[in-house]
Amino acid sequence: MRFIADLHIHSRYSRATSRDLNPENLWKWSQLKGITVVATGDFTHPGWMNELREKLEPVGNGLFTLKEEFKTGAVPEICRADVLFLLSSEISCIYNKNGKTRKIHAIVLAPGYDDAERINTRLSAIGNLKSDGRPILGLDAKELLKIVLDASPEAMLIPAHAWTPHFSVFGAASGFDSLEECFEDLTPHIHAIETGLSSDPLMNWRLSALDRITLVSNSDAHSPAKLGREANILDTDISYAGIMRALKTGKGFSGTIEFFPEEGKYHYDGHRSCEVSLPPKETLRYNGICPACGKKLTIGVMHRVEKLADRVEGFRPADKPPFYSIIPLPEIIAEALNVGPMSKKVDAMYQGLLGSIGNEFSILMDAPLTDIGTASSPRLADAIEKMRAGDVSIAPGYDGQFGKISIFRKFEKTGPKGQAPLF
Repeated sequence: MRFIADLHIHSRYSRATSRDLNPENLWKWSQLKGITVVATGDFTHPGWMNELREKLEPVGNGLFTLKEEFKTGAVPEICRADVLFLLSSEISCIYNKNGKTRKIHAIVLAPGYDDAERINTRLSAIGNLKSDGRPILGLDAKELLKIVLDASPEAMLIPAHAWTPHFSVFGAASGFDSLEECFEDLTPHIHAIETGLSSDPLMNWRLSALDRITLVSNSDAHSPAKLGREANILDTDISYAGIMRALKTGKGFSGTIEFFPEEGKYHYDGHRSCEVSLPPKETLRYNGICPACGKKLTIGVMHRVEKLADRVEGFRPADKPPFYSIIPLPEIIAEALNVGPMSKKVDAMYQGLLGSIGNEFSILMDAPLTDIGTASSPRLADAIEKMRAGDVSIAPGYDGQFGKISIFRKFEKTGPKGQAPLF
């Protein structure tokens, strides 16, 4: 069965997250978005685990459903669908290896409460799991993988947002140049990596070393409305085993739904405080130094991919599934109406479209443009048509600053603040 899964999110127990992140809202917003399987996030946190046990019940296939008494959120009838939960958590490993401080984030997926609790028991001896929904542990990422597999052979570890500069396996600031350098003899147990918002499969295909790896995309949502900003398309039985089989073998993994990677906040190199945004070739021209203030630039994802790639830009393996780049529907509506994305007008049109056409993914990817135009406006239908064709303008993100994306206006490329354009 073909379905959409978002396998990396957070709970309200993680730092800088919404108080609305609870199982009820995850159930509601998954239906509004069109997500069939959603991660729980943060199973390492005792408070969140207690809430999951209270509100989610196992369905017998490694996934969970929200108990009936908690299904209280209003969902348009046309959007109503089954939602299943998969136990997940993100863990931050900070440690020294080969003379360098490493900061690696990892997603852990588990098939049941008992498996998750065995992992938690091992990790609680290493650090304080109560301090944050995404705990920070002084633990080698390889040792984390070993602990996960020893506690639950059916569990899976996936390197999170694998290219971001500061907290990832390939990050410019603290990562490695290969999976083998990080995980050593346990590398065969790494079956997938998360590409993150600032890269897409086309960028990752440039590394032949990743040919055996399934490239997954997830929202890393810090609020319910951000669910599905990236996600995975699977065509397999809806079960924990079915999902793991697809991630391990690629069979039944039908592709990903992506940000336009330029919109990610670490796509280009740059220095946010100076408003300096540079592509790799210009960073090399300045020897990695900000031309405005003389400090080091933050090296972005595009630069790291370029450094590690052994294939030309645009290379496409014949056997890899497709990916689809989208813009969240409220952002498209906001531009079509020429108002802010949080305005009442945007929410009214968004809710109207969900009620008349269906969930957000169906509107963005599948619904006939004539139906969209009738339910909203011809301008919005035109905007969605352009998005589907990739006809957008983007000012790339850099140094923690999200990129700007537009359908109807063009961005001018600019160099350092107060200087002439560089490219």
